[in-house]
Amino acid sequence: MRILIVEDDAALARSIVALLRSAGHAVDPVARGEDALIALADEPYALVILDVGLPDIDGFAVLQALRRRGDKVPVLMLTARDALDDRVRGLDLGADDYLRKPFAPEELEARIRALGRRRGGDPTPELVIGSLVLNRSTGQAQIGDRVLDLRRREWAVLDALAARAGQIVPRETLQSEVFGYDDPVGPNAIEVNITRLRGKLAPDGPTIRTVRGVGYLLDAG
Repeated sequence: MRILIVEDDAALARSIVALLRSAGHAVDPVARGEDALIALADEPYALVILDVGLPDIDGFAVLQALRRRGDKVPVLMLTARDALDDRVRGLDLGADDYLRKPFAPEELEARIRALGRRRGGDPTPELVIGSLVLNRSTGQAQIGDRVLDLRRREWAVLDALAARAGQIVPRETLQSEVFGYDDPVGPNAIEVNITRLRGKLAPDGPTIRTVRGVGYLLDAG
């Protein structure tokens, strides 16, 4: 997923970025609420991890502004506060989940996976496309008994295609979901990952079709 992290604690932000990038997500960090609103107006994020205590406007104000302009992106709020009223306020303003600091990395990852499944309209941790099974909880893909050895970018591309199996996914959509704005991206980065995936899915897995001038399609048949 393409994830925006809004956290002014630089050390915590770095640790979350490292954790999520190692899990294959594209991650963009910002430290201010206003910067978050600008980024969310410009880029298609799948999830926002939003700290309540920010140096300019607080996380509640950011969340309220997002929902007022019709942005339905899932929001996971982080807070060092333990007050029930704060948690209730965030949920009433449109937050999808709440996590209190300090938290275990495993819990953060599990909540992100759950929100990702909910966003995709499928609450189960597995996607099944023909002989291909993607387990989003373990980050493992396999065809029959054959486990695919995927790099994190390959997994991200395959996951994005599998979530829309049978549909054309524009190249620009794939690039925006797989790469953050500070990632070094070559002009053929998506094509390189698609070529590698085709080799790993063959001969008994689903095929990735190129729709020239448009994008790619994971053939569910």
